[in-house]
Amino acid sequence: MRANPLKDWRIDPKAVQYAGENLQRPECILAERDGTLWSADARGGVMKIRPDGSQTLIAQKPDPHFDITHDASKSLLSGTLPNGLAFARNGGFLIANFGTDRLEVMTRAGETRVLMDQIDGKPLGKVNFVLRDRRERLWITISTCINPWSQAINSRLADGYIVLLDERGPRIVADGFQFTNEIRLDAGERWLYVAETCGKRVTRLRLQPDGSLTDRETYGPENLGTGVIDGIAFDAFGNLWATMIFADRLVAITPEGELLELLDDGDPSGTAEFERVFATGESVPFDVLMQCGGRICPWLASVTFGGADLQTVYLGGLRATSIPFVRSPVAGLPMVHW
Repeated sequence: MRANPLKDWRIDPKAVQYAGENLQRPECILAERDGTLWSADARGGVMKIRPDGSQTLIAQKPDPHFDITHDASKSLLSGTLPNGLAFARNGGFLIANFGTDRLEVMTRAGETRVLMDQIDGKPLGKVNFVLRDRRERLWITISTCINPWSQAINSRLADGYIVLLDERGPRIVADGFQFTNEIRLDAGERWLYVAETCGKRVTRLRLQPDGSLTDRETYGPENLGTGVIDGIAFDAFGNLWATMIFADRLVAITPEGELLELLDDGDPSGTAEFERVFATGESVPFDVLMQCGGRICPWLASVTFGGADLQTVYLGGLRATSIPFVRSPVAGLPMVHW
């Protein structure tokens, strides 16, 4: 068995390059074979970043509310906030809108419609992420039903859930998560992996042919360390990469369950204060969150593989204004659209 390419490898900050400029909340990033990037944008759509560096905002009606430097609360708690993205089969975008609490569909021309905003007659809650599988089923994560969502950033609440949308319609297939965030399927689509943000862990569930989820268990360490987990992505070797927001760490869980640290760019004092408050079980206030963050990708939230060989790693951050990227020693696991 060949050696794990991530052993003894870390991101060299001097090797980091950047794509895009003046972006707003590039939380999730999609990559295409030709080098085009698409990032979620707080103005209400996605930013298209071409290989030559030119960029175009695609949104039905741009929303100017986002200005986290001057008013963090208003920026993060109100208005449209495109969060998780996935390509629809026709090339359009599936958008988990964390601000409007809806799953939306947008064409590449900016025409938008609501695909889902309630389940079982009730509002969905904070729609965080959407994933399309090989059978054209959609998996949607709801982080919390608490509004404002900031009150859910604590170690006690577990009201997150997962919705499956297929030919039978939408249904809840798993619940009781501590702020459900990004989800991924392994190469064989046998297990669904869930980033439980406020649980500081990855949970996985076995995927049954009918879409039901069983055999729930923790994958890797019970506690991934400082920060809270946000985005996850598999590489071709089987390592599960994960971002630890607020501590701005990038880690990976090996197939054997070992934790590797690939980057630590957080502010030590800000991270320490976050951990202190989080450990009390109380909700972490915005003034504490705003003390956190590094220089490379502030509030590191997502990791995406791209480039023709899938060996370019792109990082998304809630307070970033560009997309850092670096070469990886291992290719990413191809997404369903690849």
